[in-house]
Amino acid sequence: MRKYYSIVFITIFCLSFQFVTAQDRDRVPLFPSCENLELAEQKNCFNQTLQTFVSDNFQIPEAIKTSGYRGTVTVLFAVDTEGKAQFLFADAVYPELIQEAKRVIGMLPTLKPGVNNGKPAYQKFTYKIRIPLNEVTPEETKEGIDRSFRLDLQKKSNELDSIKSLPFNNPQFTSKLNIPFSHFYYSWFDKSLNQMGTNNHTGSKPYTYAEVSKYFDIQAATVAMKKDRKGWWGRKFWNENFFEFQGKDYWFTLNPFVDLRMGRTNDFDNNSTFQNTRGVQLQGGLGKAIVFTTSIYESQGRFAGFYNAYAESIAPSGGDPAIIPGVGIAKRFKTDSYDFPSAEAIITVTPSDFIDLQLGYGRNFLGDGYRSLLLSDGASPYPFIKVNTRFWKIKYTNTYLFLKDVRPEVTQERTYASKYMANHYLSWNVSNRLNLGFFESVVWTNSNGRGFDSNFINPIIFYRSVEFTSSARSGNAVLGLTAKYKFNNAVTGYGQFILDEFALGDIQEQNKSWRNKYGYQLGVKYFDAFKIKGLNLQAEYNRLRPYVYQHSDPLTNYGHNNQALGHQWGANLEELVLIGRYQKGRYFGEAKLNFGIRGLDFETDTDNFNYGGDPYKNYNTDRPFDSNVLVGQGNKTDLFIGELQVGYIVNPVTNLKAFAHLMVRNFSPETETLTVKSLQTTWFSLGIRADLFNMYFDY
Repeated sequence: MRKYYSIVFITIFCLSFQFVTAQDRDRVPLFPSCENLELAEQKNCFNQTLQTFVSDNFQIPEAIKTSGYRGTVTVLFAVDTEGKAQFLFADAVYPELIQEAKRVIGMLPTLKPGVNNGKPAYQKFTYKIRIPLNEVTPEETKEGIDRSFRLDLQKKSNELDSIKSLPFNNPQFTSKLNIPFSHFYYSWFDKSLNQMGTNNHTGSKPYTYAEVSKYFDIQAATVAMKKDRKGWWGRKFWNENFFEFQGKDYWFTLNPFVDLRMGRTNDFDNNSTFQNTRGVQLQGGLGKAIVFTTSIYESQGRFAGFYNAYAESIAPSGGDPAIIPGVGIAKRFKTDSYDFPSAEAIITVTPSDFIDLQLGYGRNFLGDGYRSLLLSDGASPYPFIKVNTRFWKIKYTNTYLFLKDVRPEVTQERTYASKYMANHYLSWNVSNRLNLGFFESVVWTNSNGRGFDSNFINPIIFYRSVEFTSSARSGNAVLGLTAKYKFNNAVTGYGQFILDEFALGDIQEQNKSWRNKYGYQLGVKYFDAFKIKGLNLQAEYNRLRPYVYQHSDPLTNYGHNNQALGHQWGANLEELVLIGRYQKGRYFGEAKLNFGIRGLDFETDTDNFNYGGDPYKNYNTDRPFDSNVLVGQGNKTDLFIGELQVGYIVNPVTNLKAFAHLMVRNFSPETETLTVKSLQTTWFSLGIRADLFNMYFDY
């Protein structure tokens, strides 16, 4: 049955997005045969050549021919600034005619692009094809094209409506956007990044998708987990971003996210626990040079007793009851819970293939281990500027951090004290197997109106010399070394060494002086362990001598928001971490064991010494002895934490996971005090969360 539709005439043409002068000319795109003609003849040549091309190539389906159909196909197409024709829209009674119009426009040769005001311009045309073809005259074609040209220059009335969405092909997976740093998520591609001979650098996190996509196809791995869902809700819940849009050279995604948990524990009176986090994440890219992400979330929660106690022990001045580790300052919610909103954001600009610049509010991590002694992600987010430079076998990272000290003794007029940190980290792939990293950091304060010291902006200067000459040695300098060795494609060893301070004379005397403030990490990773695909094993040993991270002025210690910027436990510790992770399709599991020794302070009337574990104490004050200083001195405490987590990846694009988590914790000090008590905890919880950052509970 024949159907009659009204024909919509779309008249739009040429728009240039560049600064111009009034003296420049306008013209249509040019077929090769029209290039040498005068301007007045070029429009007619364009019309005639287009007419001839369509007549020669348009094929009317036989069924439509035999039906005796007479009508019009209205086509909207564009010629971009490179002279390539783009089909935009067609209107016709028969879908076959629309498809044929699309095919013919796609066959147009590359033209010399049109010009507006002397600049190559993106121009749009409306073209009518009369069926049968022999009823199309050059005059009709010319009239339609000329009308489109005049209207577009004068009114531009359909410019907004003509903005079209391209098929979304997950451009974030190859962009310079940071991959949210989660230990489990990163283990997905850790093996691919640690193959022998790869010229990448795994010591500076978070990675960008562009860094990882060279060695692991995240998009293909994500598509492999895709569920067959046709409906909108099914696709959005299981496979896609909630909102996604891609245009020419730009894209956006918008996703709500949650971290919802319910649990039970045995280590405080109200033994129910919960977390209720709701938020939204916006990501996008503008061209190839700019990408950005921002996450805003609101949370309420109550945790196991030991975790609540730690959060309240680092509470800020001003009356707020706690700081949630890795998140930020918490307000009171009801009588025994917390309200802890937070936000993170990063914008990355890539001016060249060698350099990218990041301005962010978030966290950073240095190293290949579960812990970092140099810079960890266990503290609250902070503003930072990061410059990554890559060339040859080198990745050089400069990071400038803007930190806060929230203790009552440094808070003035209800304003927290400001401090600053500048870091250098140079990663060098020495060979196909060996990588070495060199780290330098200095922390200084806003004292004497110093503010952010411009002396440290120079990315290649030796920080310690600057600190010595500019601030009467009031800053806190730290040096570090990282190493990684690939034994084969399945086994990689790694390590760190941190040097906060040392005295050569004391080392030579071997008297275990307090001044020898250093620590080290040794670890190994086994990928696809025992040839089981998806099974990754990791063992890590960390040891930090007393007084690491402390300083003569606690304001310049190695901390932020009452949390250490290195190892989350502070210093004066030994720790062995054993981790196993397994993933098959959307199912995953993780088991982790922590065996630790910590040297805590007694903080009693008879013993108020500083034994070197708390970064926020002055190492020159109340030190019990100067030599024979040992790891675990003070109130020696044995700590065991066992964790098991199993779950299902609900949406691999947003990393939304449903999970069950069990923790068993045994905290055993040699001496119980008012602040340090023996405690055995069993904590079980169920939940669903978007795994966007590491939230550590192993304190």
